[in-house]
This record gives sequence, C-alpha cells and structure tokens, in this order.
Amino acid sequence: YYAYFRPVILPDWSSHIKGLAYTSYFVSAILLVTGVAIILNKKAMEWALISGGMFLLLFVIGHVTYELIMDPYKAHLGVWSNALKESALAGGAFAVAGSLPPTVNSSGLIRLLKKIIPYNRIFFALTMVLFGLDHFLYPEFVVSLVPNWMPGHTFWCYFAGAALMLSGIAIILKVQLKTAALLLGLMIFLWLIMLHIPRALVAPGTDKGNELTSVFEALG
Repeated sequence: YYAYFRPVILPDWSSHIKGLAYTSYFVSAILLVTGVAIILNKKAMEWALISGGMFLLLFVIGHVTYELIMDPYKAHLGVWSNALKESALAGGAFAVAGSLPPTVNSSGLIRLLKKIIPYNRIFFALTMVLFGLDHFLYPEFVVSLVPNWMPGHTFWCYFAGAALMLSGIAIILKVQLKTAALLLGLMIFLWLIMLHIPRALVAPGTDKGNELTSVFEALG
C-alpha cells in the first residue's frame, strides 16, 4: 500500500534505492502467498521455509550490515529493535515449517533451508532475551507504554523484562520448554489486548500505520 519496506523488514536507509517499490512488492507477494499457503495447508512447509529464509537473509544483509557499518548508535541495544523483530519472524517461520509434515522430492533450496529448522527457537528466543534487557536499560520509555489505568508502572516494566529474559533463556536451553513458551505467549497476548489494540484504535494511521502494524507483530 505504501510501496516501501516496513523498517522491521528492511532499515530506513534503503528508502533511496531505485526500484525499491518493486522489490517491496515482490517481498510482499511472498508473504501473502506464504500466509495463504499456511492457512490452506497447500505447500505450506515450502513457503514457510522460503519466508524464513527471506527474513533471515534480510536480517543479515539489511539490519546487521546497517547497524555494524552505518549506524553511529550501534552500541545502543535499543536501535537493534527492528533487527531483533525480524530475527523473531525468521524463527517463527522456521518453527511453522518444522511443525508441518515433511515433504518429498523437494528442491535443493528447500533441503538447505530445512537444515535451519532446528535453530528456529534460538532466532526467536534471543529476541525475547534482548527485548527483556531493553526493559532494564530503557525503563523510562517502557514505563510510558504501560496503560495509565494500571498501578505500579515501574514494577510491570521490570517484571515484564525479567519474564521475557527468563522465558527466552528457558526456550534456548530447553528448560521447561513448553511451559515457558506458553507463559510467554500468554504474556504477549495480554499485551496485544491491553496495549497494542488500544493504541491502534486511537491512532491507526500514525506513521504509515505503525501502531496498526504493531498489533499484528504482537499477534504474530
């Protein structure tokens, strides 16, 4: 709709690249086809792997390259937020692929991408650990996101940060894996209801729909 990449998919520095709109259309088409394939369970594993590989590639050549080479604030964990979100999306795509029945007679690319499936939890959980650390490094910003009707804003900031870090570590180390993942999912789902949806209802079109997009990021 906006003919550009969301900053989660590719950093803002790419906005001056010629023909970027067509590239964003191509990536968008892959995401749309992947979503439909998973819903209809038609070649779902292949398309989930393709999306996971695409997210991972854009994470490395887009975000990591930009942060390490171009961003003067790369030493601040907060500027890595979009990169970490893409890492989580990659992990999620590979997790979906791993949950589906294996296919036969797959191409060389699909067979290569299948080798990444066992590491999906690390791509996802590392994001949770570092997001949790963000709560302790930037409490003033996080506190401002807690709904006004809730008491103890500072407590919830640190509680959520600790919960993110502990669940991420548990998932990486496979300690009470299912329990940690379920509790993490419940916490983020509560944020979806209590934080993201209300913010989107107030200003759905702000910053090219950023608040609305954040609703679906949290849902994902």
